[in-house]
Amino acid sequence: MGSEKVRDSIANLKPGPGLPAMFARYKDMVERELSQAVPVSGDTDLATMMQYHLGWVDQTGKIAATPSSQGKALRPTLCMFACEALQGDLQQALPAAAALELIHNFSLIHDDIQDQDLERRHQPTVWGLWGIPKALLAGDAMQSLGDLEMLGCHKSSVAPSTTLEVSQILTESYLEMIKGQCLDLGFESRADITTDDYLQMIACKTGALIRSALHIGALLATSDRQSTNAFAKFGSYLGRAFQIRDDYLGIWGDENATGKSSDNDIRRRKKSFPVVFAFEKASGNARDDLIRIYGQDNLDDSDVEQVTAILEEVGAPEYAELLTQESAELAVKALEQVDLPSWARAEVAELVDFLARRQY
Repeated sequence: MGSEKVRDSIANLKPGPGLPAMFARYKDMVERELSQAVPVSGDTDLATMMQYHLGWVDQTGKIAATPSSQGKALRPTLCMFACEALQGDLQQALPAAAALELIHNFSLIHDDIQDQDLERRHQPTVWGLWGIPKALLAGDAMQSLGDLEMLGCHKSSVAPSTTLEVSQILTESYLEMIKGQCLDLGFESRADITTDDYLQMIACKTGALIRSALHIGALLATSDRQSTNAFAKFGSYLGRAFQIRDDYLGIWGDENATGKSSDNDIRRRKKSFPVVFAFEKASGNARDDLIRIYGQDNLDDSDVEQVTAILEEVGAPEYAELLTQESAELAVKALEQVDLPSWARAEVAELVDFLARRQY
Protein backbone atom coordinates (compact mmCIF):
# COMPACT_ATOMS: atom_id res chain seq x y z
CA MET A 1 0.00 0.00 0.00
CA GLY A 2 1.48 3.42 -0.97
CA SER A 3 2.10 6.10 1.64
CA GLU A 4 -0.66 8.33 0.26
CA LYS A 5 -3.15 5.46 0.51
CA VAL A 6 -2.06 4.68 4.06
CA ARG A 7 -2.46 8.31 5.03
CA ASP A 8 -5.92 8.47 3.52
CA SER A 9 -7.12 5.12 4.85
CA ILE A 10 -6.20 5.85 8.47
CA ALA A 11 -6.32 9.59 9.00
CA ASN A 12 -9.53 10.00 7.03
CA LEU A 13 -11.61 7.36 8.74
CA LYS A 14 -13.13 10.32 10.57
CA PRO A 15 -12.33 14.01 10.25
CA GLY A 16 -9.74 15.14 12.76
CA PRO A 17 -11.31 16.61 15.89
CA GLY A 18 -10.97 20.31 16.62
CA LEU A 19 -9.10 21.76 19.58
CA PRO A 20 -11.20 21.20 22.73
CA ALA A 21 -12.76 24.24 24.38
CA MET A 22 -10.63 23.86 27.51
CA PHE A 23 -7.56 25.11 25.62
CA ALA A 24 -9.19 28.49 25.02
CA ARG A 25 -10.77 28.64 28.48
CA TYR A 26 -7.49 28.84 30.37
CA LYS A 27 -5.29 30.47 27.73
CA ASP A 28 -5.47 34.12 28.82
CA MET A 29 -5.11 33.29 32.52
CA VAL A 30 -1.98 31.22 31.95
CA GLU A 31 -0.42 33.78 29.61
CA ARG A 32 -0.92 36.55 32.19
CA GLU A 33 0.76 34.41 34.83
CA LEU A 34 3.63 33.61 32.47
CA SER A 35 4.12 37.30 31.66
CA GLN A 36 4.60 38.00 35.36
CA ALA A 37 7.08 35.14 35.77
CA VAL A 38 9.42 35.94 32.86
CA PRO A 39 11.67 39.06 33.10
CA VAL A 40 10.86 41.77 30.57
CA SER A 41 14.26 43.45 30.40
CA GLY A 42 17.88 43.18 31.47
CA ASP A 43 21.46 44.02 30.64
CA THR A 44 22.00 40.78 28.69
CA ASP A 45 20.17 38.92 25.94
CA LEU A 46 18.67 36.55 28.49
CA ALA A 47 15.20 38.10 28.82
CA THR A 48 14.96 38.68 25.06
CA MET A 49 15.85 35.07 24.29
CA MET A 50 13.20 33.72 26.66
CA GLN A 51 10.51 36.09 25.44
CA TYR A 52 11.47 35.35 21.83
CA HIS A 53 11.17 31.61 22.39
CA LEU A 54 7.74 32.14 23.97
CA GLY A 55 6.67 34.10 20.89
CA TRP A 56 6.20 37.47 22.58
CA VAL A 57 8.94 39.48 20.85
CA ASP A 58 11.05 39.33 17.73
CA GLN A 59 14.81 38.69 17.86
CA THR A 60 15.52 42.39 18.44
CA GLY A 61 13.29 42.47 21.52
CA LYS A 62 10.45 44.39 19.88
CA ILE A 63 6.94 43.21 20.64
CA ALA A 64 5.91 40.86 17.86
CA ALA A 65 3.32 42.38 15.53
CA THR A 66 1.76 38.96 15.23
CA PRO A 67 2.77 36.71 18.13
CA SER A 68 4.02 33.39 16.80
CA SER A 69 2.09 30.26 17.56
CA GLN A 70 3.46 28.67 20.71
CA GLY A 71 1.66 25.38 20.44
CA LYS A 72 -1.30 24.14 22.41
CA ALA A 73 -0.03 24.86 25.95
CA LEU A 74 -1.08 21.28 26.68
CA ARG A 75 0.55 20.86 30.09
CA PRO A 76 -0.79 24.02 31.76
CA THR A 77 -4.20 23.31 30.25
CA LEU A 78 -4.23 19.81 31.76
CA CYS A 79 -3.19 21.19 35.16
CA MET A 80 -5.96 23.79 35.16
CA PHE A 81 -8.54 21.29 33.93
CA ALA A 82 -7.73 18.74 36.65
CA CYS A 83 -8.07 21.42 39.30
CA GLU A 84 -11.38 22.71 37.98
CA ALA A 85 -12.79 19.22 37.35
CA LEU A 86 -12.24 18.44 41.05
CA GLN A 87 -13.86 21.76 41.99
CA GLY A 88 -10.65 23.45 43.07
CA ASP A 89 -9.73 27.14 42.97
CA LEU A 90 -8.18 27.95 39.59
CA GLN A 91 -6.21 30.84 41.07
CA GLN A 92 -4.33 28.33 43.21
CA ALA A 93 -3.41 26.28 40.13
CA LEU A 94 -2.16 29.20 38.03
CA PRO A 95 1.45 29.28 39.33
CA ALA A 96 1.72 25.54 38.79
CA ALA A 97 0.32 25.80 35.26
CA ALA A 98 2.84 28.51 34.38
CA ALA A 99 5.66 26.51 35.97
CA LEU A 100 4.82 23.48 33.82
CA GLU A 101 4.92 25.58 30.66
CA LEU A 102 8.27 27.09 31.62
CA ILE A 103 9.78 23.67 32.31
CA HIS A 104 8.44 22.34 29.03
CA ASN A 105 9.92 25.26 27.13
CA PHE A 106 13.31 24.96 28.83
CA SER A 107 13.40 21.40 27.50
CA LEU A 108 12.51 22.57 23.99
CA ILE A 109 15.37 25.08 23.90
CA HIS A 110 17.81 22.34 24.93
CA ASP A 111 16.24 19.78 22.57
CA ASP A 112 16.72 22.14 19.62
CA ILE A 113 20.42 22.36 20.44
CA GLN A 114 20.82 18.59 20.78
CA ASP A 115 18.89 17.92 17.57
CA GLN A 116 20.55 20.83 15.74
CA ASP A 117 17.10 22.06 14.67
CA LEU A 118 17.18 25.49 13.04
CA GLU A 119 13.43 26.11 13.19
CA ARG A 120 10.70 25.68 15.76
CA ARG A 121 7.11 26.80 15.34
CA HIS A 122 7.85 28.49 12.03
CA GLN A 123 10.67 30.71 13.35
CA PRO A 124 14.44 30.33 13.88
CA THR A 125 15.44 28.56 17.07
CA VAL A 126 17.12 30.37 19.95
CA TRP A 127 20.48 28.66 19.46
CA GLY A 128 20.33 29.34 15.72
CA LEU A 129 20.14 33.09 16.42
CA TRP A 130 22.21 33.55 19.58
CA GLY A 131 24.49 30.51 19.51
CA ILE A 132 24.67 27.43 21.69
CA PRO A 133 26.26 28.92 24.86
CA LYS A 134 23.64 31.66 25.23
CA ALA A 135 20.79 29.32 24.31
CA LEU A 136 21.89 26.90 27.03
CA LEU A 137 21.73 29.74 29.54
CA ALA A 138 18.26 30.73 28.32
CA GLY A 139 17.06 27.18 28.86
CA ASP A 140 18.70 27.01 32.29
CA ALA A 141 17.10 30.32 33.28
CA MET A 142 13.67 29.13 32.16
CA GLN A 143 14.09 25.99 34.27
CA SER A 144 14.93 28.11 37.31
CA LEU A 145 11.93 30.38 36.69
CA GLY A 146 9.73 27.29 36.52
CA ASP A 147 10.98 26.08 39.89
CA LEU A 148 10.43 29.50 41.46
CA GLU A 149 6.97 29.81 39.96
CA MET A 150 5.92 26.45 41.40
CA LEU A 151 7.20 27.39 44.85
CA GLY A 152 5.08 30.55 44.48
CA CYS A 153 1.91 28.46 44.90
CA HIS A 154 1.95 29.41 48.59
CA LYS A 155 1.20 33.00 47.56
CA SER A 156 -2.17 31.75 46.29
CA SER A 157 -3.12 30.42 49.75
CA VAL A 158 -1.92 26.89 49.01
CA ALA A 159 -0.80 25.09 52.17
CA PRO A 160 3.01 25.01 52.55
CA SER A 161 2.98 21.20 52.71
CA THR A 162 1.05 21.01 49.43
CA THR A 163 3.36 23.56 47.81
CA LEU A 164 6.37 21.45 48.71
CA GLU A 165 4.67 18.28 47.48
CA VAL A 166 3.75 19.66 44.06
CA SER A 167 7.20 21.22 43.73
CA GLN A 168 8.79 17.84 44.41
CA ILE A 169 6.50 16.16 41.86
CA LEU A 170 7.48 18.71 39.22
CA THR A 171 11.21 18.33 39.86
CA GLU A 172 11.02 14.54 39.85
CA SER A 173 9.03 14.59 36.63
CA TYR A 174 11.52 16.70 34.72
CA LEU A 175 14.34 14.54 35.99
CA GLU A 176 12.39 11.69 34.37
CA MET A 177 12.04 13.83 31.25
CA ILE A 178 15.81 14.34 31.12
CA LYS A 179 16.35 10.61 31.59
CA GLY A 180 13.98 9.99 28.70
CA GLN A 181 15.91 12.41 26.50
CA CYS A 182 19.15 10.58 27.33
CA LEU A 183 17.54 7.27 26.40
CA ASP A 184 16.24 8.77 23.15
CA LEU A 185 19.68 10.08 22.21
CA GLY A 186 21.15 6.66 22.94
CA PHE A 187 18.60 5.03 20.64
CA GLU A 188 20.00 6.92 17.64
CA SER A 189 22.97 4.57 17.27
CA ARG A 190 21.16 1.32 18.10
CA ALA A 191 19.26 -1.16 15.93
CA ASP A 192 18.16 -3.47 18.77
CA ILE A 193 15.52 -1.23 20.37
CA THR A 194 12.23 -2.96 21.15
CA THR A 195 8.80 -1.38 21.35
CA ASP A 196 8.92 -1.97 25.12
CA ASP A 197 12.19 0.02 25.26
CA TYR A 198 10.53 2.77 23.28
CA LEU A 199 7.42 2.89 25.49
CA GLN A 200 9.63 3.16 28.59
CA MET A 201 11.52 6.04 26.98
CA ILE A 202 8.41 8.04 26.07
CA ALA A 203 6.90 7.38 29.50
CA CYS A 204 9.82 9.45 30.77
CA LYS A 205 10.52 11.94 27.99
CA THR A 206 6.92 12.86 27.16
CA GLY A 207 4.72 11.17 29.70
CA ALA A 208 6.31 12.37 32.94
CA LEU A 209 5.47 16.04 32.51
CA ILE A 210 1.98 15.32 31.17
CA ARG A 211 1.33 12.96 34.09
CA SER A 212 2.63 15.48 36.61
CA ALA A 213 0.49 18.28 35.12
CA LEU A 214 -2.70 16.35 35.87
CA HIS A 215 -1.41 15.03 39.20
CA ILE A 216 -0.42 18.50 40.40
CA GLY A 217 -3.69 20.09 39.26
CA ALA A 218 -5.62 17.42 41.14
CA LEU A 219 -3.52 17.83 44.31
CA LEU A 220 -4.19 21.57 44.30
CA ALA A 221 -7.93 20.82 44.33
CA THR A 222 -8.33 17.90 46.71
CA SER A 223 -6.59 15.79 49.35
CA ASP A 224 -8.44 12.65 48.19
CA ARG A 225 -5.54 10.38 47.18
CA GLN A 226 -7.73 8.03 45.17
CA SER A 227 -8.74 10.91 42.91
CA THR A 228 -5.26 12.45 42.62
CA ASN A 229 -3.68 9.08 41.84
CA ALA A 230 -6.35 8.42 39.22
CA PHE A 231 -5.51 11.69 37.48
CA ALA A 232 -1.82 10.75 37.51
CA LYS A 233 -2.66 7.38 35.91
CA PHE A 234 -4.87 9.15 33.40
CA GLY A 235 -1.90 11.35 32.52
CA SER A 236 0.41 8.37 31.98
CA TYR A 237 -1.87 6.82 29.36
CA LEU A 238 -2.64 10.20 27.84
CA GLY A 239 1.08 10.90 27.41
CA ARG A 240 1.56 7.59 25.60
CA ALA A 241 -1.35 8.26 23.24
CA PHE A 242 -0.10 11.80 22.59
CA GLN A 243 3.45 10.75 21.68
CA ILE A 244 2.59 7.77 19.49
CA ARG A 245 0.12 9.92 17.57
CA ASP A 246 2.84 12.55 17.25
CA ASP A 247 5.19 9.94 15.81
CA TYR A 248 2.54 8.82 13.35
CA LEU A 249 1.99 12.40 12.17
CA GLY A 250 5.75 12.85 11.83
CA ILE A 251 5.69 10.37 8.94
CA TRP A 252 2.15 10.25 7.55
CA GLY A 253 0.72 13.59 8.69
CA ASP A 254 -0.60 16.28 6.37
CA GLU A 255 2.17 18.86 6.00
CA ASN A 256 -0.39 21.69 5.78
CA ALA A 257 -1.78 20.68 9.18
CA THR A 258 1.42 19.73 11.02
CA GLY A 259 3.50 22.62 9.67
CA LYS A 260 6.52 20.40 8.96
CA SER A 261 7.72 18.15 6.16
CA SER A 262 6.29 14.64 6.40
CA ASP A 263 9.69 13.10 5.63
CA ASN A 264 11.59 15.10 8.25
CA ASP A 265 11.58 12.43 10.97
CA ILE A 266 12.92 9.78 8.60
CA ARG A 267 15.56 12.11 7.12
CA ARG A 268 16.79 12.82 10.64
CA ARG A 269 16.90 9.06 11.29
CA LYS A 270 14.66 9.59 14.29
CA LYS A 271 13.78 6.36 16.09
CA SER A 272 10.10 7.15 16.40
CA PHE A 273 7.55 4.46 17.23
CA PRO A 274 6.84 3.32 13.64
CA VAL A 275 10.57 2.98 12.96
CA VAL A 276 11.24 1.07 16.18
CA PHE A 277 8.32 -1.23 15.37
CA ALA A 278 9.77 -1.84 11.89
CA PHE A 279 13.22 -2.64 13.26
CA GLU A 280 11.59 -5.14 15.59
CA LYS A 281 9.32 -6.77 13.01
CA ALA A 282 11.23 -6.54 9.71
CA SER A 283 13.36 -9.46 8.61
CA GLY A 284 15.66 -10.46 5.78
CA ASN A 285 16.44 -7.84 3.17
CA ALA A 286 14.00 -5.33 4.68
CA ARG A 287 15.80 -5.33 8.03
CA ASP A 288 19.18 -5.19 6.31
CA ASP A 289 18.01 -2.15 4.34
CA LEU A 290 16.83 -0.41 7.50
CA ILE A 291 20.17 -0.99 9.21
CA ARG A 292 22.07 0.22 6.15
CA ILE A 293 19.96 3.35 5.66
CA TYR A 294 19.92 4.34 9.34
CA GLY A 295 23.69 3.88 9.42
CA GLN A 296 24.18 6.64 6.84
CA ASP A 297 24.90 10.24 7.74
CA ASN A 298 22.49 11.61 5.14
CA LEU A 299 19.36 10.17 3.55
CA ASP A 300 18.18 11.00 0.04
CA ASP A 301 14.67 10.78 -1.43
CA SER A 302 15.06 7.13 -2.42
CA ASP A 303 16.13 6.23 1.13
CA VAL A 304 13.06 7.95 2.57
CA GLU A 305 10.79 6.17 0.11
CA GLN A 306 12.37 2.81 0.91
CA VAL A 307 12.02 3.29 4.66
CA THR A 308 8.40 4.39 4.28
CA ALA A 309 7.67 1.32 2.15
CA ILE A 310 9.16 -0.99 4.78
CA LEU A 311 7.16 0.70 7.56
CA GLU A 312 3.96 0.16 5.63
CA GLU A 313 4.88 -3.40 4.68
CA VAL A 314 5.23 -4.44 8.34
CA GLY A 315 2.02 -2.61 9.33
CA ALA A 316 3.62 0.17 11.37
CA PRO A 317 0.96 2.85 10.67
CA GLU A 318 -1.89 0.52 11.56
CA TYR A 319 -0.21 -0.69 14.74
CA ALA A 320 0.62 2.86 15.80
CA GLU A 321 -3.04 3.77 15.36
CA LEU A 322 -4.13 0.69 17.32
CA LEU A 323 -1.80 1.36 20.25
CA THR A 324 -2.84 5.01 20.31
CA GLN A 325 -6.51 4.02 20.57
CA GLU A 326 -5.78 1.41 23.26
CA SER A 327 -3.88 4.01 25.29
CA ALA A 328 -6.75 6.47 24.86
CA GLU A 329 -9.27 3.91 26.13
CA LEU A 330 -7.09 3.14 29.16
CA ALA A 331 -6.83 6.87 29.89
CA VAL A 332 -10.61 7.26 30.00
CA LYS A 333 -10.93 4.11 32.12
CA ALA A 334 -8.46 5.50 34.68
CA LEU A 335 -10.97 8.18 35.69
CA GLU A 336 -14.09 5.99 35.77
CA GLN A 337 -14.17 5.77 39.58
CA VAL A 338 -13.55 9.49 40.14
CA ASP A 339 -16.58 11.59 41.02
CA LEU A 340 -16.61 14.19 38.25
CA PRO A 341 -19.32 16.61 37.17
CA SER A 342 -20.96 15.78 33.85
CA TRP A 343 -19.26 18.67 32.03
CA ALA A 344 -15.82 17.44 33.13
CA ARG A 345 -16.60 13.85 32.13
CA ALA A 346 -17.61 15.07 28.68
CA GLU A 347 -14.44 17.15 28.36
CA VAL A 348 -12.29 14.16 29.32
CA ALA A 349 -13.78 12.24 26.39
CA GLU A 350 -13.32 15.23 24.06
CA LEU A 351 -9.70 15.74 25.15
CA VAL A 352 -8.76 12.08 24.72
CA ASP A 353 -10.41 11.91 21.32
CA PHE A 354 -8.56 15.02 20.19
CA LEU A 355 -5.12 13.85 21.32
CA ALA A 356 -5.63 10.37 19.83
CA ARG A 357 -6.99 11.50 16.46
CA ARG A 358 -5.54 14.98 16.00
CA GLN A 359 -4.13 16.01 12.65
CA TYR A 360 -1.59 18.50 14.09
